[in-house]
Amino acid sequence: MRGLLPAWVAVAESDGGAGPRQPPAFPEELDHIAHAVPARRAEFLQVRHCARRALTAAGFQAGPLLPGPDRAPRWPAGAVGSMTHCTGYRAAAVAAAGRVRAVGIDAEPHEALPPEVRTLVADPEEQAALRRLERLHPRVHWDRLLFSAKESVFKAWYPLTGQWLDFHDARVTIHPGDGGFTARLATTELHGRWAATPRLLTTAVTLPAQRNLTGSAENAPCRVER
Repeated sequence: MRGLLPAWVAVAESDGGAGPRQPPAFPEELDHIAHAVPARRAEFLQVRHCARRALTAAGFQAGPLLPGPDRAPRWPAGAVGSMTHCTGYRAAAVAAAGRVRAVGIDAEPHEALPPEVRTLVADPEEQAALRRLERLHPRVHWDRLLFSAKESVFKAWYPLTGQWLDFHDARVTIHPGDGGFTARLATTELHGRWAATPRLLTTAVTLPAQRNLTGSAENAPCRVER
């Protein structure tokens, strides 16, 4: 994830391994997950441990990170951030609101989407593009990467607009040669980055502070959490 974001975005990552003790947590967070199953408790606490590390690296005081009524994490005043977790991986990215308006990150296991989910995620144009990518570069599960890119876009979009997006509300074009992707939403165009390993797919989008959601917004070169 570190290589997908500008240097001024603080990133903390973890493999989600079970250590001898659970990560430090605030009482409010423990209350929130008091009735959760063990796996959910672990991912909730581990990803927030990453988030506090990223907050500290970005110069913020780390406190409880509770989800709001919409399930989006509530960041400290002046901070903009995003979290993600999947099997074997947790990450958080944080920046000062003066540098970035929004950030969205996502990680997914590197495996194909179920066919019924693929149809929900990709519109006909995107499905045709996926088939081309799969013929040319069969070692990447492009449908899962498309899913991840849209999750990153939605995580950046929602805190700014308060509006949920359907998967077909964003049309994503993946650029296999340069590790980038472009997302088009109505009059807005966002540019993100992606990476693939044999185990993991990661994506990230940032919207710099000087840009807004009309026109084009780009990352520096280089699932609201659900």
